[in-house]
Amino acid sequence: MRTTLEAGAPLRCDEEAARTYHRRSARLRAATPAEAAGELADLSASVRRDILTTIQSAGMGHVGGDLSVTDLLVTALWGTLRMQPAEPDHPQRDRFVLSKGHCAAALYSTLASCGFFPRARLSEFMAPLSPLNGHPARLKVPGVETNTGPLGHGFPVATGCALGARLRGEAWRTVVVLGDGEMQEGSNWEAAMTAAHYGLDNLTAVVDRNRLQQGARTEDTKALEPLDAKWASFGWEVRVIDGHDHRAIKEAYAPSTTGRPVAVIAETVKGKGVSFIEDRVEWHHKVPTDEQVRLALEELNR
Repeated sequence: MRTTLEAGAPLRCDEEAARTYHRRSARLRAATPAEAAGELADLSASVRRDILTTIQSAGMGHVGGDLSVTDLLVTALWGTLRMQPAEPDHPQRDRFVLSKGHCAAALYSTLASCGFFPRARLSEFMAPLSPLNGHPARLKVPGVETNTGPLGHGFPVATGCALGARLRGEAWRTVVVLGDGEMQEGSNWEAAMTAAHYGLDNLTAVVDRNRLQQGARTEDTKALEPLDAKWASFGWEVRVIDGHDHRAIKEAYAPSTTGRPVAVIAETVKGKGVSFIEDRVEWHHKVPTDEQVRLALEELNR
């Protein structure tokens, strides 16, 4: 049983896991997308298993969106960005922001896989006093750049990070992942306009385009299409990909080729990897039973 004392303990780097991450991520970053794809897929399957057991332990979470965004997070943190779990605030680190902060279980599971904190601490997700809140908190979780949860906040912060790097003459990049339902927030389009105005080619915005949001499909709630044309009209370099193809994701994370910020529209499936969760709106915020977790893990272990 989790105790509030255990759950309230600060999160510290898992040094052994961080050393492994340092070596392995350097190799994956240097590898071609084709060379890295299989290993990134294996890492994603492991993170998906952690997501399921984490949400099962907590009795709450956003499993559908967590599973849809996993491949994007793993490819960013393991195969693209320069991160240092032992020094999470290193000034030359690349910045990663999960704007769809309700999918915290996916972010925490990915951070733990990198060694930012021990994987065993995932069992404390949403426990009383736990630093692993239902939404990521900058001062509680190493590797979290900014508090997110209220939709439409993470992208403007990421734009500020990229602008800050430009003003300081720094080389680090910023990647931000947004939900597609989140694109209905006006603050995101203000950020998109601002980033294009300043030519922030060090910024990549990734839309987890699973076409579902809480309660309905995005196009029934407030139509987003043609989403690629919208981004292009705001002055962005646009890349449309299969958001579960690790080769395509790694290619899409490559730096801008036009001097403009990059928008990646990642076509994904909500609940990806678990057949009875995939593309079902009721799994936006639903907890699997013990038997459903068993069946899901069987699918992910194949």
